Amino acid sequence: MSAPERIPSRGVTTAELLTEGELTVRGRIREASNAVLLCDVSYEGRGATCVYKPVAGERPLWDFPDGTLAQREVAAYEVSEATGWGLVPTTVLREGPYGRGMCQLWIEPPDDEPEDGHGDAGQVIEGGAGLLALVDAEEPGEGWKAIGLAEVGEGRTALLVHADDERLRRLAVLDAVINNADRKGGHLLPTSGGRLYGIDHGVTFNAENKLRTLLWGWAGEKLTPEAVEALERLRDALGGPLGVRLGELITEAELDATRARVADLLASGRHPGPSGEWPAIPWPPV
Repeated sequence: MSAPERIPSRGVTTAELLTEGELTVRGRIREASNAVLLCDVSYEGRGATCVYKPVAGERPLWDFPDGTLAQREVAAYEVSEATGWGLVPTTVLREGPYGRGMCQLWIEPPDDEPEDGHGDAGQVIEGGAGLLALVDAEEPGEGWKAIGLAEVGEGRTALLVHADDERLRRLAVLDAVINNADRKGGHLLPTSGGRLYGIDHGVTFNAENKLRTLLWGWAGEKLTPEAVEALERLRDALGGPLGVRLGELITEAELDATRARVADLLASGRHPGPSGEWPAIPWPPV
């Protein structure tokens, strides 16, 4: 498991800051479909920016009737930590100004924005963190993986591609485990230090196969040795404290399905492909 993030010089973990700190609401992120509040959080003289999503602001979803989006967001963070990859920003459940909800560390975007073009990739998609592109070609260029064809207007189509990036590949494995039904380009957050985070994990852990993602480029390919090791750690953790923790956040059926997905990935040794039972790509893709 990756080491906890720490606020410099005082030894306060990010989880402690988010759980115990005083929340001050700065404003609402209006592009979100549910209530998402940008906040300052402070604790023992230290502070950070975070996102607070109160359960009271969630819209009911017919295909995710059990639990809350906030609980699934925290469950996704717990699974990410168990892999050792740290792909999800620190996320906790806590009381806030508008009741119980999810609180997640805000990730600052890098100072340099991606350019409109990226070598032979074609047009980089706004909101895709420079990792998604549309190309006027039948095959992706070097360093890119094909997702599928997309309509670009006036009866034209283009090939939608994502970067052949090990960070994305880890995220594809995590999404397969948590059964992410909404991995869009806007949910990819790179940092100036080279890390990549994924956010918005409210529609996850369904007992039915609902994997819907832009990261299909490795479908059918062998898992990397690193991914196999992470899945083995995860399998063991699900039989111990992680399983107990997830049992507090998702239903028993969803927990059993999570264990089964890990077992299936290890048995096949390959990245999964679209099931054909559910739309494979979220729309809009960003």
